[in-house]
Amino acid sequence: MAALQEKKSCSQRMEEFQRYCWNPDTGQLLGRTLSRWVWISLYYVAFYVVMTGLFALSIYSLMCTLDPYTPDYQDQLKSPGVTLRPDVYGEKGLDISYNISDNRTWTDLVHTLHDFLAGYSPEAQEHNINCTSEKIFTQESFSAPNHTKFSCKFTTDMLQNCSGLVDPNFGFAEGKPCFIIKMNRIVRFLPSNKTAPRVDCAFLDQHDKDTQPLQVEYYPPNGTFSLHYFPYYGKKAQPYYSNPLVAAKLLNVPGNTEVVIVCKILAEHVTFDNPHDPYEGKVEFKLKIEK
Repeated sequence: MAALQEKKSCSQRMEEFQRYCWNPDTGQLLGRTLSRWVWISLYYVAFYVVMTGLFALSIYSLMCTLDPYTPDYQDQLKSPGVTLRPDVYGEKGLDISYNISDNRTWTDLVHTLHDFLAGYSPEAQEHNINCTSEKIFTQESFSAPNHTKFSCKFTTDMLQNCSGLVDPNFGFAEGKPCFIIKMNRIVRFLPSNKTAPRVDCAFLDQHDKDTQPLQVEYYPPNGTFSLHYFPYYGKKAQPYYSNPLVAAKLLNVPGNTEVVIVCKILAEHVTFDNPHDPYEGKVEFKLKIEK
């Protein structure tokens, strides 16, 4: 029992470890001969080559079934979402407030609009074409350069008084601010077949009969998205496509009062009554202008 419980010295353990790493008597390295290490290495190389080949083949087969120009799954997108600029989010959605007499409260809002509209400058739209037809711009072939499709121009000056060119402050300084409404893109989506979709903004839940309806100036006129911007064929087919915009200049927002404004897209194939998505087909925001 004493012999079994005898502890090995450190030098003995090191010697045993060295013989495990390399045994000169049997020619074994880490417990295996050189020939066995070669066969094991060849087995794992072959195994991982086969696995890599199968993975590459499955990815190739999947890619062959995909259309690079059209997403396979977009059934949940029945209507486009609607976004607003400038966008300032509070605890419960868009919440915009500023003081007319304090330009520090609305300077960032103005800068947001200028930055956003920079993508609609004539220089940024130089690759797009001028479209004058008010009909749907259907393109069956890839007639544009580099196997792409044409995109129609939308330049800042189309927003007229809300372009930032006539009034660099977008009406915020006078209490008649401009807000820009944009529909999100859906590939091959047609908002309407014949009539151009338009924006309609109003006070939400106006119960007070003494309060006047919201007065709005729309740019382009009538607040319409021209049909020649539809359908959108995807980023690969239309790499220079720009969403059309509508600017709404609010003329009679009561001062020192928080109001809720809703801007809806009125079109044949656009819905705005989805209770699960407050931004489908419309956008709501709180606005308070202090004087």
